[in-house]
Amino acid sequence: MSQQKPIKKAVFPVAGLGTRFLPATKAIPKELLPIVDRPLIQYAVDEAREAGIEQIIFVTGRGKTAIVEHFDVAFELEATMKERGKDMSVLEPTRATPGDIITVRQQVPLGLGHAIWCARAIVGDEPFAILLPDELMVGEPSCMKQMVEAYNEVGGNLISVLEVPQKEVSSYGVIAPGASVSDTLTEVTGLVEKPPVAEAPSNKIISGRYILQPEVMRTLENQGKGAGGEIQLTDAMAKMIGNQPFHAVTFAGSRYDCGSKTGFVEATLALALQREDMGEEVRAIAERLLAK
Repeated sequence: MSQQKPIKKAVFPVAGLGTRFLPATKAIPKELLPIVDRPLIQYAVDEAREAGIEQIIFVTGRGKTAIVEHFDVAFELEATMKERGKDMSVLEPTRATPGDIITVRQQVPLGLGHAIWCARAIVGDEPFAILLPDELMVGEPSCMKQMVEAYNEVGGNLISVLEVPQKEVSSYGVIAPGASVSDTLTEVTGLVEKPPVAEAPSNKIISGRYILQPEVMRTLENQGKGAGGEIQLTDAMAKMIGNQPFHAVTFAGSRYDCGSKTGFVEATLALALQREDMGEEVRAIAERLLAK
């Protein structure tokens, strides 16, 4: 196993306006919408922490300060809970060591690639992870932990992929697969953003988790707009293929597209059914509703 610089920083692009969830997201960041009783951003941060990541970098926009406050100390709340003898452990995942959470602003919505570039000064010359909170990845070990383990083996750049029906590929970034390193690890020879179904190089889609070398920031620096008139991260990664190792990790777990309403409902139902404290009751509710 080769020695690599450890992955200790992760970038979370959270500047989006959440227009698909209006009016719920008019005053509340979409990343704070809860799946049962935990906001989306908490799932993503927990995943990063499980993978050994220490520094959380939020790329935010106007109206997103509540995301940072979620990981701050809520003095009045905690004091009241202590006085009433309430269990404080439920707040433990929301605690952050001072200095471990950093925010930068994406002042203009120019796409995912631009959002990542906004974090360049904090990333510096270190490899880093990217987690898209809209993509809720559920598995044991977590998606990012699986990726870090693969990174420790092959180094370079990695992306998480999932297989979807061929007819759906035009909605995603798609990889052109090369040689297989293992059952779950594949070389990447090309990347295409939202290709026509007939032109897609595979049915393996990029699924919202990345480990990239800092050189991607230099590529994004001078990159023009791509699909949708935005600066696409996929285009920047494609330019790095052939210059650095590039692999795809097929995630062993479940993905929920919480950027869509139906995906959000699916995630809520799926995770509620898995919980010991409410699973049976939720199943009974679902069966009763389906019987109507």
